[in-house]
Amino acid sequence: MDVDPRQYDNIAINEKDISNIVLSYLIHNCYEESAESFIASTGLKRPTDYLDNMEKRKKIFHYALEGNALKAIELTEQLSPEILEKNTDLLFDLLSLHFVELVRSRKCTEALEFAQTKLSPFGKEGKYMEKLEDFMALLAYKEPEDSPMFHLLSLEYRQQFADSLNRTILAYFNLPNYTAMERLVQQATAVRQCLNEEAGKDAPRLFSLKEFIKM
Repeated sequence: MDVDPRQYDNIAINEKDISNIVLSYLIHNCYEESAESFIASTGLKRPTDYLDNMEKRKKIFHYALEGNALKAIELTEQLSPEILEKNTDLLFDLLSLHFVELVRSRKCTEALEFAQTKLSPFGKEGKYMEKLEDFMALLAYKEPEDSPMFHLLSLEYRQQFADSLNRTILAYFNLPNYTAMERLVQQATAVRQCLNEEAGKDAPRLFSLKEFIKM
């Protein structure tokens, strides 16, 4: 399908929509001071529902990012025990993160005891077995960083679970678990792929900025 880009030349971009996209990014990532400053400078209405629990989310996110998974679990349960009760995969990942940090600190005996008491019950389900084997493999190396599972010790690994926990909390409180900016990038990627496909296939509908902000 041929698309003439000139048909979009006269489409006006609403500055308020752009401001809302930026604000949703700041709130999602718990940049509280930046969000408050941005609201004050742009005159946007303060979105109370978004800002609720932001300080608690921020602490939880940073504890998970630092590898202090037990503290992240504790604060999450203070928000609501249901968050992790209904997301056992995430609970397993957080407990595993604590195990990894024990190994990183060379507390191998403590790590093994923790695995036996907290992680082994998950072994009853096949979907956790491969992950458990990967975690336990870290104990076989004097220098875990030199093991084939070295990625489990990386900042990127912790970032993954910190992001996942943040999204889960947002979803629990019926708030968008992806920012408008992320959705716009996803849509732009989908459109680009569509335009590269063979002619004759229908392209996905283009969403407006306002629709993305509300998603």
